[in-house]
Amino acid sequence: MTALPREMTYIAHGAGGGAEVLVPARGPVPVPQADEVLIRVMVAGVNRPDVQQRSGSYPPPPGASPIIGLECAGEVVATGAAVSRYRVGDRVCALTNGGAYAEYCTAPEAQALPWPAGYDATRAAALPETYFTVWANLFGHGRMQAGETVLIHGGTSGIGVTAIQLAKAFGARVFATAGTDAKCEACRRFGADAAINYRTQDFAEEVKRLTKGKGVDVILDMVGGSYFQRNLRSLGWDGRLVLIAFLGGHVADEADLRPIMLRRLTVTGSTMRPRSTAQKGAIAAALEEKVWPLLARGECGPEIYRTFPLAEAAAAHRLMESSEHIGKIMLKVAD
Repeated sequence: MTALPREMTYIAHGAGGGAEVLVPARGPVPVPQADEVLIRVMVAGVNRPDVQQRSGSYPPPPGASPIIGLECAGEVVATGAAVSRYRVGDRVCALTNGGAYAEYCTAPEAQALPWPAGYDATRAAALPETYFTVWANLFGHGRMQAGETVLIHGGTSGIGVTAIQLAKAFGARVFATAGTDAKCEACRRFGADAAINYRTQDFAEEVKRLTKGKGVDVILDMVGGSYFQRNLRSLGWDGRLVLIAFLGGHVADEADLRPIMLRRLTVTGSTMRPRSTAQKGAIAAALEEKVWPLLARGECGPEIYRTFPLAEAAAAHRLMESSEHIGKIMLKVAD
């Protein structure tokens, strides 16, 4: 650590609030724990949980950095005593437990992965949050298999783009929802077999039409309460509904639960941040084995919508909250 600066620039959010609370500040460079690497951050990703943390509704778990930011890519500049894989100078992307909106960030070694072949810092930094989340939920909790039919809500979000691409890569028929015709066209460009404009169409009726009444096998949903009943209507026999966020509320008023019993449905869901390092490490290992080769071959990959300088994190959050973007929003920290 002797060659490293003592202080760094990071993005503070004070007591929380609107995007305007995000301002550059100075603070100490973090020291890696025994199982952690210290990363000189080149690029960090912007995600919905960051907006929730900034607003005060998604506090970091005990022991995590209070600084916002759940993914980054950069260069390893120091390692903890128990680190065995990475060395100073290695370039990694990492799912962090917080702290990525900064010049330096720590992450457990198990949650770091090498940049896929041919990737730069921006594309590598766009991977961890969405790929860990989709792999754990669509393929883990959702048990998606080749030959099944999948419905992805929010198809042009970072999660949505990743889910469409991975579901197609692993042999599924994919439907996606989006809020404009242009976004629906983007979903088809990313690989969706059909895209549904949820502002002009009832997605449950469209799913019924597209599947000739059978319904889909898996739904990946970030909307929650307001979609719950129509999600149940959209599932076929033994279908699985996987909840990963509640952009449409966490309460489903007067829901008719009978389809769960009558069609043997499974309703499940998860969040990524509270998982243990071992659990996240297992996801990382599966991604490196099964998905990183696809990324290197260009069979899937992140869609970068816009990159802001770190100091303009507030503008990045305003864009995220507008939902105008297609794909990932990034923060450039260093070369």
